[in-house]
Amino acid sequence: MKSTTNKKATIGLVQMRMSAERDANLAYALEHARALAMRGAQIICLPELFLNPYFCQTKDSSLFDLAESIPGPATDDFALLASETKTVILLPLFEKSADGRYFNSIAVIGTTGKILGVYHKMHIPSLPPDLYAENFYFEKGDTGFIVIDTPYASIAPLICYDQWFPESARIAAANGAQILFYPTAIGWPTGPRLQAETLDRAEYEAWQVIQRGHAIANTVFVAAANRVGHEANLKFWGTSFVSNPYGTLIAKASTDKAEDLIVECDLSIIDQMRADWPFLDERRIKCEQAPSSDRKPVS
Repeated sequence: MKSTTNKKATIGLVQMRMSAERDANLAYALEHARALAMRGAQIICLPELFLNPYFCQTKDSSLFDLAESIPGPATDDFALLASETKTVILLPLFEKSADGRYFNSIAVIGTTGKILGVYHKMHIPSLPPDLYAENFYFEKGDTGFIVIDTPYASIAPLICYDQWFPESARIAAANGAQILFYPTAIGWPTGPRLQAETLDRAEYEAWQVIQRGHAIANTVFVAAANRVGHEANLKFWGTSFVSNPYGTLIAKASTDKAEDLIVECDLSIIDQMRADWPFLDERRIKCEQAPSSDRKPVS
């Protein structure tokens, strides 16, 4: 991928509390994306499946009616905003493809309103079925891990569960991504799955630590946009954040409020860090395991 020559990129994250009404969520997202653009955001990301409450906590065939085409109504609305404000917008949607398949997707809309690419979530969770039964609704992604060049930065659109898999980040970074975006829907279990506060805290911190680790290991910026609020069996923990390539949190939202983040990313840090810590250049990806006859027993 060709890297941008820009040294700074300003990103905006919308952390939302979802309404039961699709049109209310759309209006909120449009309003806040516009506000971020007016404040100088160049690349704007919304949370995973932002048009609806997180419906994957139950298996209900009628909910397939929530899916939209790409291009379609939501992308049309945001294409107008992107072209007007000269922003790049990451739009996470429940997509029904032209051939009748269903995906958890991101449409990346460019500064002219054109769709630059569509990413299909590669890793689809299945458990617990009353929290994250996404495999009932979505097929596993078929796009691979894509990198999209924009006027502001080379970006990789990834989604939520992809956060837990180092291959996602590594492949995107190796293909030229400077910023990894993870629109997300994750939180603490409630109701029948209420768990110990210590376990809640451990999972919450692990979610941040692993993404900060991706930033360090791949010398990239990482941005996560989550939702907030209590929906069925989940209390979403917000904490949308941006990490620099050293794993330092340079911005973080609250755990319980809808709010917007705007963050300037100094992309020159990537070149400097890669000169000092050339992790990508010094990978030994073609190494083969020693034959079993050459391996010594562990004592």
